Amino acid sequence: MPRKKPFSNKQKKKQLQVKREKKRGENGSSHSSRNASVERGPGRDRQSDTSDSETTDIRRINHQPGTGDGRYDPNKFRLHFEKESKEEVERRKKIAREKILKQVAEKELEIDMNQIYPEEKGLNFPRRPSWHYNMQREELLRKEEKSFLEYLQALHSKNPPGTLSHFEHNLETWRQLWRVMEMSDVILLIVDIRYPVLQFPPALYHYITGELKKYIILVLNKVDLCPSPLVLAWKHYMTKQFPHLHCVCFTSHPGQPYTTLLQKKRIRKKVGWNGGGPIHIMRACQEITAGRVDLSSWEKKIKRDAVAMRTEGDQADDGAESVLMEHNSDIGMEMNSPTQELYKDGVLTLGCIGFPNVGKSSVLNSLVGRKVVSVSRTPGHTKYFQTYYLTPTVKLCDCPGLVFPSQVDKQLQILAGIYPVSQLQEPYSSVGYLCERTNFLPVLKLTHPDHSPETPHDSSTQDWTAWDVCEAWAEKRGYKTAKAARNDVYRAANSLLRLAIDGRICLCLQPPGYTESKDEWESHPDLAEISALQGRTDEEREREDDEGESSSELEEDDRDADDDEDADGDDEDDTVKADRKGLTLNMFSVLGENECA
Repeated sequence: MPRKKPFSNKQKKKQLQVKREKKRGENGSSHSSRNASVERGPGRDRQSDTSDSETTDIRRINHQPGTGDGRYDPNKFRLHFEKESKEEVERRKKIAREKILKQVAEKELEIDMNQIYPEEKGLNFPRRPSWHYNMQREELLRKEEKSFLEYLQALHSKNPPGTLSHFEHNLETWRQLWRVMEMSDVILLIVDIRYPVLQFPPALYHYITGELKKYIILVLNKVDLCPSPLVLAWKHYMTKQFPHLHCVCFTSHPGQPYTTLLQKKRIRKKVGWNGGGPIHIMRACQEITAGRVDLSSWEKKIKRDAVAMRTEGDQADDGAESVLMEHNSDIGMEMNSPTQELYKDGVLTLGCIGFPNVGKSSVLNSLVGRKVVSVSRTPGHTKYFQTYYLTPTVKLCDCPGLVFPSQVDKQLQILAGIYPVSQLQEPYSSVGYLCERTNFLPVLKLTHPDHSPETPHDSSTQDWTAWDVCEAWAEKRGYKTAKAARNDVYRAANSLLRLAIDGRICLCLQPPGYTESKDEWESHPDLAEISALQGRTDEEREREDDEGESSSELEEDDRDADDDEDADGDDEDDTVKADRKGLTLNMFSVLGENECA
């Protein structure tokens, strides 16, 4: 009998991936295969580094298994990003191992809109070409494809390779944006308050307000993750830069304390919830419609949901008022007319658009009053266009997340959550970017990998690289590779990035001039309104400053940050679970020494 040929685990894994792809109806050459481990060289640099490998110029993110019946393709609207070269990835890995981290000045956190979207670079977005009803569907699709390719060529001609950030290359997703803008009377542009300038493309604003002659409501979401003065400063900055903008602050988790560096998983505050976010959006719509649409039913629904939340401790009962949901087929949307008639049949249509992971689905659930859209931290979770009749006179349109072209640092894009962390080829440079802008050592309580047990431990006096931080975090959390039991630095880097995306390690950008005028914003008369929306009192804010970094209490149910990447963000389940076990949740606690063990 001939001797068997060696067959590694890596080869076996690829073989299984090929079989799975064949079952999904695709060819055997998978573009999402992953390397199980890569040896890093001598010493402690030889750690596990599970990186993705691609064979095309475009990376297709978040592949989902198909049904096989041809009725719906779950991968039609998944994220398509331009693939980075292997040389660029290796260059950044080398920098992460060698570059010494240095804390940047607070002034460096101030970012102006022109830094992200310079006017001379032509950072536009693809427009739908003109069409008429005599055109065949196939003819329209070919025209849209040609226009999209011309857009990409013009964009790359003005921006040298390496200067553009990650942005959407999937034409199907852009088509969804076109349909939503055409159908909507008012656009809800939702951004994360931590990174508003990254997620507000000026070209989109000028197109909607100028060419479409429609209104935009900017929803500054997740305001509970930022200090009240910074929220107020961003609101004034955006309204000053864009005078036709209606700016609204929003949070789906009121009553959560803010800590500068690290905070627990947000759990919805049930008692005292007043529907502040939805009612502010409703009032902005009342101002825009000026009585042309009867929104009284919407106002009554918000009040009813607030009462139900206070009395029942849960979302409004499903039977109180049904919400009609419509799934729009692609064929039915292809030839939709860009009607110029606003508020047709007395119905206000709100279109929800924004970047991935800004909380569009959470905003939609809060407006409806119950969970109608699944929520996930994974970018691109919303897969298709759908509409909801909130009341007989208010209709909501939810659009998949879109990433517009810009010149922001890709590391900052990753921290903002627009790229799935699990599919990063090189997460270490993003960890370094985060550590240089946060005081990570006192919070994470790391021990330097080169620390000798015989010498006194003082991490602040030692030089750290991004690789050192990942290795120390892997040692602290016990992340080991399966075969060699070395520190799994790739998993550790992913864990730290997810902590940042969730808001536990909170990095917040600042508007220009905020550092010099911080005292003025902290004493601004409108500060009380922001604090009330966040669900905080003056005593709570003072307590956050005094106790925010002193507690080391650990919740038994606090899971690892990378264990449930695709889990729905229904935080109330965790609350119920904690109550059932009799745990008392300390809302002002942060990760302590024993929690990182």
